[in-house]
Amino acid sequence: MAEHMLISGVQWNGEKSYVAAAFPSACGKTNFAMLVPPERYRRAGWQITTVGDDIAWLWVDKQENRLRAINPEAGYFGVLPGTNWKTNPNAMQTMAHDTIYTNVALLPDGDVWWEGKTDTPPDACLDWTGQPWTPHCGRPAAHPNSRFTAPMRNNPALDPAAEDPNGVPITAIIFGGRRATGVPLVYQSFNWMHGVYAGATLSSETTAAATGETGVVRRDPMAMLPFIGYNISEYFHHWFAMRKQMYDCPGIFHVNWFRRNEHGEFIWPGYGENLRILEWILKRCSGQAYGRETRLGWMPRLEDLNLADLNVNQQELEAALRVDPEGFKNEILTAGELFIQLAGEMPKEMIFIRELLVSRL
Repeated sequence: MAEHMLISGVQWNGEKSYVAAAFPSACGKTNFAMLVPPERYRRAGWQITTVGDDIAWLWVDKQENRLRAINPEAGYFGVLPGTNWKTNPNAMQTMAHDTIYTNVALLPDGDVWWEGKTDTPPDACLDWTGQPWTPHCGRPAAHPNSRFTAPMRNNPALDPAAEDPNGVPITAIIFGGRRATGVPLVYQSFNWMHGVYAGATLSSETTAAATGETGVVRRDPMAMLPFIGYNISEYFHHWFAMRKQMYDCPGIFHVNWFRRNEHGEFIWPGYGENLRILEWILKRCSGQAYGRETRLGWMPRLEDLNLADLNVNQQELEAALRVDPEGFKNEILTAGELFIQLAGEMPKEMIFIRELLVSRL
């Protein structure tokens, strides 16, 4: 399979695990691939390394019948707005030299700038269109989809197996989108087939990186919508067929870092703190964490997450870890748009899984 996925290595509790994750553009993919563990985790020996941040080629190892993956790219191609030394220090080090920038602002000294790079904007610069810009001119200095591309050898957290042609074994696959409401912080699919359904019906609020429009919820199967230039029904069939080759398949999970409270504020802090969710995911895959059965999948209780030293509103977080029946109904109904678009091309497995989810209501 050739997928729009990052690949990260996680050193934890004396072992090394690898995860693959698919997020639509501007949903934190590069940040997740270059995640820096919080201080508490670093002291405990946790380390995140990057195999790749955008593309994964996956196949089943014929010796162990396990899913393995490689990154076919030589570098990284990341969205710049919001990237800084706090949100992604590894990316900032990676793009410090030998880097191509597109659609950014140009400072008088020849350096580049984008919204979110520094707390204080420059007094003046040339914007991404080449026009003079000041902080009060009423338009952004950099394009919302401004980018950097840099060689992966610049990454201080590059995984030792990043260029190993044998690839790395995948323990978990994670799908995620940008949803302000309705979709919980994290859940685990009941099995591979259910996980494929979750990936195939993945939804996200659009960003400038994807369409130029923002805030419109659309279906983005496996975060691959801009790249599927072939029969999508055969693509889904292929995902289902891959399961038949695997003896021990990865767990499939869904995350949503972008839930908001009634005031429009993000409930989950994101960035490096996402490792707390990744910890539960890895422990679930190794049988070390509790999961409660919900209509949507297996989910953690509040006490199953490591929230030490984390400043979050626990009532809001509990709400973000619940499955609202009405919201769940709406998700199933809106996912039906995909089924209608594919008409008779929808794999039978997708239809059966949807019926099972409906019956859980």
